[in-house]
Amino acid sequence: MSELFIELFCEEIPARMQAPAAEQLDRLLNEALSALSPRDARRWWGPRRIAVALQVADVVPASASSERGPREGAPEQALAGFLRKHGAGRDALTLENGFWVLSKQTPAVEASSLIAQIMPGLLRRFSWPKSMRWGGTSAFAWVRPLRRIICVLDGAVVPFDLAAGEDDGHGLRSGNETEGHRFLSPASFPVSGAADWAEKLEAAHVLVDAAGRRQRLSAELAQLTETRGLSVVPDTGLEDEVAGLVEFPVALIGRIDDSFMDLPPEVMQVSMRVNQRYFALRGPDGAAAPFFGFIANHAPADGGATIVAGNERVLRARFSDARHFWDLDRTTRLSDRVAALDTVTFHAKLGSQGARAHRLERLARLIAERVGADPAQAARAALLAKADLTTGMVGEFPELQGVMGGYYARHDGEGDAVADAVSQHYQPRGPADAVPTAPVAIAVALADKIDTLAGFFAAGERPGGSGDPYALRRAALGVIRILRENALRLDLNAVFDEAAQAYPETLRGAEDLALLPGFIAERLRVQLRAEGARHDVLEAVSATGRDGDLVRLLARTDAVAALLGTEDGINLLAAAKRAANILRIEEKKDGPHDGAVDPALLDQDEERALLAALDSAAPAITALLEAERFPEAMSAMAGLRAPLDRFFDAVMVNDPRPEVRRNRLRLLSRIRETTSRVADFGAIEG
Repeated sequence: MSELFIELFCEEIPARMQAPAAEQLDRLLNEALSALSPRDARRWWGPRRIAVALQVADVVPASASSERGPREGAPEQALAGFLRKHGAGRDALTLENGFWVLSKQTPAVEASSLIAQIMPGLLRRFSWPKSMRWGGTSAFAWVRPLRRIICVLDGAVVPFDLAAGEDDGHGLRSGNETEGHRFLSPASFPVSGAADWAEKLEAAHVLVDAAGRRQRLSAELAQLTETRGLSVVPDTGLEDEVAGLVEFPVALIGRIDDSFMDLPPEVMQVSMRVNQRYFALRGPDGAAAPFFGFIANHAPADGGATIVAGNERVLRARFSDARHFWDLDRTTRLSDRVAALDTVTFHAKLGSQGARAHRLERLARLIAERVGADPAQAARAALLAKADLTTGMVGEFPELQGVMGGYYARHDGEGDAVADAVSQHYQPRGPADAVPTAPVAIAVALADKIDTLAGFFAAGERPGGSGDPYALRRAALGVIRILRENALRLDLNAVFDEAAQAYPETLRGAEDLALLPGFIAERLRVQLRAEGARHDVLEAVSATGRDGDLVRLLARTDAVAALLGTEDGINLLAAAKRAANILRIEEKKDGPHDGAVDPALLDQDEERALLAALDSAAPAITALLEAERFPEAMSAMAGLRAPLDRFFDAVMVNDPRPEVRRNRLRLLSRIRETTSRVADFGAIEG
C-alpha cells in the first residue's frame, strides 16, 4: 500500500463549508479509487485548504472476463451492436455452445495512472453550496479561486491537468508545493506526504488540524482572561467558527467603553458574536465585564496594540447602533406594539402574529389554572410575548426575540413575573437550555409550544421524514422537558383539544390533530432512548390507554421497569407472553375466550390456585393503579408469578376434553386481562 496525499489550496473558504468539503473529497476519492482498495483516510480542513490522505494499492491487477452475446446465426445488426457496446472487434469473439462469447483482457493499471485519470473529473463534479468561476474562458467552478493542487503518491507527483479541453483556459496542474501563512510565511515549498506537509506548515505558522486550532484559541483566551480575573462566556459554536477563520490563532483582549455597559448583556454578546466574532467576557461576579476577547490570525510585532485599537473602534460603532435601537424601542410601550402584530404573518393558514397573541393569551390563562400560576399574569405575559417582533433590536438581531421583550416589559413597569415569562417563553431553545421554573413563565412557555404544535398539525404541516421546517419536534421536546423537570400534572390531551378550539372550524376538525398524542409519545420515547431508559416499557404502558399526563405515565413506566428488573418480573413477563401467545393461536381457531371461568371445571390444584390468586390480585391492582400507588401495584402483580409458574409446569391447556380446554383458555384470558391493566407485556423486549 502507498500513501496518496491530496491538498486543494485556494482563497478563503467560509468556515461552515470546510468540514463538509473535506468529507466530500474523502468520499469521492474512496468511490473513484475503489479498485485500489482505499483505507485509513484522514481529513484536514482550514481557511485556505482541504486535504485528504489515504492508503491505496500500488496497482489494479490485470483481469480477464467473458460475456455472452447473440446466438450463432443472429442478425448481423445484433452482433454489430453487441461489439459496438463493448468497443471490441470481431476477432475477440469465439463460439461456445451456439453463442458468440466476447473475451476481454484488462491489463494491470498503475495507481498513479488511475489517479491522474480520475482527478480532473472528480474536481469538476465537486459540489459547493456556492461557487465561482475565474480565469478567463475557464468553465471550472470552485468556492473561491483554486490556486494549487498537491497530488503525491508515496512522495512522487501524480501529474494531471485540470483543463478539460482546448477551450478551457484554466490550465492548473497538479504538483507538490503548498504555501504557508499568508502574512507570516507566505513562501511556497514542496512536500512529500501528509506528515511532511503538516510538519512544514506548522513551521510556516499554519496549524492544519481544526481541533488543534480550536484547542489553542480556547486555551489562549482562557489564559488571557484568567490573568485579569475574567472568564469567557461559553460559546462552542463561535469557537468552531473562529477555528475555521484563522490558521495561526492568537488571542487578544480589547476594552468596551463604559458608556455602553448599561446595554443588556445579551445585546452586547449577540452584537459581538454576530457582527465581529468576538467573545463576551464575565467578571468575577458573573456580570458582563467591560472587555471582549477576539482571535487574530497572527502574532503582531507590537503585541497586538494596533489590532486591539482597531477592533475597539469597530465595536464602538456596532454598540452605537445597538444603543440607537435600545433607546428608540423603549419610546413605545410593549403593550402598544401588540396591534402592529396584525400586520405580521405567522402562517398563511394560521393568520397573523396578532391573532396568535390573542390565542396565547386565552391558552396561557387556561394552563395557568392547572399549574398553579396566576391566570391574569399569565394571560398578560402571553399577550405581550410576541410584541418585541416589531422592535428594531429584534429586527437587527432575531436571536434576541423574547429576551428583549422581557427587558422592554420590565421598563414599561410590568411585574417581574410577567417580564420573566415574556423573556423565557421560548425556553428551552435546545437540549442544553434551561426550562422555565416560575409558574407564570411555565404557563406561557407551554402555551406557546402547544399552540405551535396544534396549529401546524391542524394546518397539515406535521414533520415528515427528516424534514421539520417549523421545529415541531423541538417544540414537543420542550413541552416534555417542562413537564418532566417541573413534575407538572397536566393532561396534555385535554390542553391540545383546548388549543384547537381557538382555530377556525375548518382547522378545528383536521385529522392530523388526532396524531398529536402519538407525536408527543414518540418524542418522549426518543428522549428516554437517549437517556438509556426503557423506552420499550413506555410503549407497553402507553398501549393500555390514552394518558395525557406525562408525569403519571412515566411513574407507571418506572414502576413496571423496576418490576422487570427483578426475578419475579422477568418470569412474570415470560409467563404473560406465553399466555398471550397460546391465546392468539387458539383464538384463531375458535374465537375469543372471554367468558367467566367455571370453578367446577378446574380439576387440578395449580389451576385452582391461579384462579384464587387472580381473584385476589386483580381488584387490588386496579385500586392501586387508580390511586397512583404504582410500586405497590407492581408488588401485587409480582404475586402472580409463583402460581403462574406452577400452572404452566403442571397444567396442559389444550386438554382433550373440550369444556376443560375452553375453561383453561378463559383462565389464560383472565391473566391477559389482568396484566394488560398495567402494560402490554407483548410489546416489551426480552
